[in-house]
Amino acid sequence: MKKLVKLVKLNNLEYNANRDPAVYRRLANEGFRIQALINGEGPVKCVLTDANNKVINEQTVNAPATYTHEVSFATPGVRVVTLNITGNNGKFTQDILLDVMEHAWIG
Repeated sequence: MKKLVKLVKLNNLEYNANRDPAVYRRLANEGFRIQALINGEGPVKCVLTDANNKVINEQTVNAPATYTHEVSFATPGVRVVTLNITGNNGKFTQDILLDVMEHAWIG
């Protein structure tokens, strides 16, 4: 049986929670691009939620496809969003750490 999600990408890089978080950081009001490459056939529901379980984005895509959504935040800080994908008799969940900087590095 094939995996429901082949790959999750953040800012066009494969998401890896063990990677240096500086790779994924963005400034306030800069977008984070979240992508998921979906396997299978038929409709697949993709839901992106914040730490309070508030829905940020909800889409239905026809697999095989790529779910894509850009999200930005006006204030600095660290946020965790959860990507839930259901369909093709499968379920996938991934927590994604989003780090927003107040200003660009100097130097």
